[in-house]
Amino acid sequence: MARLVEARARGLGLKVRRDDASVTIEVPGAAPGKSLAFISHLDVVPPGEAWTRDPFAAVIEGDRLYGRGSGDAKASVAAMVMAASDLAARGGPARGRLLVILGYGEETRHTTMGTAVARTGTIDAAVVGEPTNLDVAIAQRGLLMADLVARGDQRHAAYATDGGGTNALTVLAHDLARLEGIFADRPHAILGLTVATPTMIEGGLSRNVTPPVARAVLDVRSTPAWTHEELVARLRERMDSEVVITSDRLVPCEAPEGSPLAAAACAIRPAARRFGSPTCSDWVFVRHADAVKCGPGTSRRSHTADEYVDLPEVTDARAFYARLAEVYLQ
Repeated sequence: MARLVEARARGLGLKVRRDDASVTIEVPGAAPGKSLAFISHLDVVPPGEAWTRDPFAAVIEGDRLYGRGSGDAKASVAAMVMAASDLAARGGPARGRLLVILGYGEETRHTTMGTAVARTGTIDAAVVGEPTNLDVAIAQRGLLMADLVARGDQRHAAYATDGGGTNALTVLAHDLARLEGIFADRPHAILGLTVATPTMIEGGLSRNVTPPVARAVLDVRSTPAWTHEELVARLRERMDSEVVITSDRLVPCEAPEGSPLAAAACAIRPAARRFGSPTCSDWVFVRHADAVKCGPGTSRRSHTADEYVDLPEVTDARAFYARLAEVYLQ
């Protein structure tokens, strides 16, 4: 995929670099100025089951294109590359530079976007290409993953109540009941409450033995109202189980108050709504910049069988991205 994008970009006369972290396109301006980055990813999730079409063929029916990754995020990739070509054909931006940074592994824990962003130098503003139906996400939830590990005494179940032994499953059950509303005291104006959801549970050696250990996996969808450090501190304060953090890199993000980029995007697309996105993305690697998430496609179709994108929306995205670069980099 990276080789294909590189070849297409070179065929369009664009300045492009492909390395182990990204395919990066640069459209320089006529004068020094800010750097605007369009970022997205080239990888997809496995197809899974229940497809009624070939997941790896571009099946076009009317104005709709079906295929794995068509919306998440090949539609954004195609629109961003073509927008860069359109901008270059018009002589490039008046000032600064446009970057299109297309990373690998975003759908896994091995994303390369952090490395790719670090190699490009200063980024002042960024548009994250993910399916939003071209609405403008000005905030995004983060993801904190934690294990609750409860410990108890391994005993014959017939004697479980003798001598004050502890059942790890009971300890864990009490902690899970405490999760409801644990972060309710600090809602975010756009994203609402941070929510901790148990998604997996395990424990027990045998049906007639009290378990020495029981474990639950927590999926914590965070908001900018909390730092991940604060969330961890609250969990450890309220839980009797040990709290083991397994992933905390996907921090929540939001555009700065009065974001010039968001204002420009909404001026170009007056019908676009501003909203808070529940899904994570490579936004975390450009959270220092004035950034929003906006792209063609429907997020609820991501990672599903018969994933699709409506082609007129991709065409609209191409024009929108090019115009946004012109406006921001003038």
